[in-house]
Amino acid sequence: MKTEKTIGILLIIGAIGVLIPYTILTIIFDYPNILRQDAGMILTKFHEGGNPLIWTWWAFAILGLPLLEAYVLLGQKLEQKFYFVRWATTLGVIGLLVQMIGLLRWTFVVPVLANNFISGNEMVKEASKVAFQVVHQYGGVILGEHIGQLFTIFWTIMMTSAFAQLHLFPKWTIWLGYISSAIYLLAQTELFATVMPNIPVIGFAGFLGSTLWIVWLIVIGIKLVQKKQ
Repeated sequence: MKTEKTIGILLIIGAIGVLIPYTILTIIFDYPNILRQDAGMILTKFHEGGNPLIWTWWAFAILGLPLLEAYVLLGQKLEQKFYFVRWATTLGVIGLLVQMIGLLRWTFVVPVLANNFISGNEMVKEASKVAFQVVHQYGGVILGEHIGQLFTIFWTIMMTSAFAQLHLFPKWTIWLGYISSAIYLLAQTELFATVMPNIPVIGFAGFLGSTLWIVWLIVIGIKLVQKKQ
């Protein structure tokens, strides 16, 4: 029971740790909408944000670390009951790690490109834009948004299935896990549209799916903390 409370606290702290900088970025950087804008505009707006924006991106990448421990502890607790839980834990941990790596490009790579874009001549500006596009497409789209989010969705679906079979939580929390995963999955259309422009894009799916997922994490965390001895 002590382990359950620990997992619950870690889930709550990790989810809130992600939610706070995410919310700040939507206000000061028009995230995530800005990601599909022209590279020059993104670099200019990033440069205008200065050090506070860089620190916010660092916080967004790092403050979700408690979720890693929560995933591992939860996996250890349930892996003897369901064969797929260990696989789910592996996917979940990888998903979180690659998202962190992808996000940290905004702390250690994009500032350099933004400074070069603002201070450089026309050749440097064009080179900075191209470099940003490459880094963003690889670190952001491939690692963070595709592999990271896809693995997170798989983890959520598998753990929700385990919760449902064990009757650990109310049915509405199970549905919340499945629904948030389904909506979050639809956000993948936007990623494929970066290389196949004719693919229909469901623009609201990324924001709504990720928000519902964070809410689900917090709810599961609260339920675990509230479990009686």
